Amino acid sequence: MAVPRVAGLLLAAGGGRRFGMPKALAPYRGGLLVEHALAALEGLSPRVVVLGAGADEVPPLPAEVVVNPNWASGLGSSLRAGLAALADSAAVAVVVLPVDTPGVGAAAVRRLAALAAPDALARAEYGGRPGHPVLIGRAHWAGVAELAVGDTGASPYLARHPVRGVDCADLADGADADRPEQLT
Repeated sequence: MAVPRVAGLLLAAGGGRRFGMPKALAPYRGGLLVEHALAALEGLSPRVVVLGAGADEVPPLPAEVVVNPNWASGLGSSLRAGLAALADSAAVAVVVLPVDTPGVGAAAVRRLAALAAPDALARAEYGGRPGHPVLIGRAHWAGVAELAVGDTGASPYLARHPVRGVDCADLADGADADRPEQLT
């Protein structure tokens, strides 16, 4: 049986209003936070990184880079741009990860990716609370894109559809880093 092709989508376009700088450019473990987050998507193909604020300061990445000129309008435009970049790919599903979840590594991503199917909807849970990454089957991409507006990503779509919760607390810390001191 063939293994389904699963794409990786890293959302790293924001200006980091509360953070004080674009989170993608934050120093983290000897590199940049965007490089660390992209490593969590290792093994997925294709991998797409959506950049915006500070995009010209990000070094070359081993992924397809999409620059979202509308990044200031919120997360929704970046999610739409990333899904549009994957439209012609052979991926049956995509694992979506925001750049500001440094505690999420490749093991959590692989756990979600293992559930890939065109109709899949799944998201990591930590202590029963929903978090990232999120797996979105291709059959849902158009619906997710339609409802992803402003600072809202896939949440409105996920709220209207059955989503499989996948416990990842044994593998990752799903906390968002909203301030530099949270990058430990």
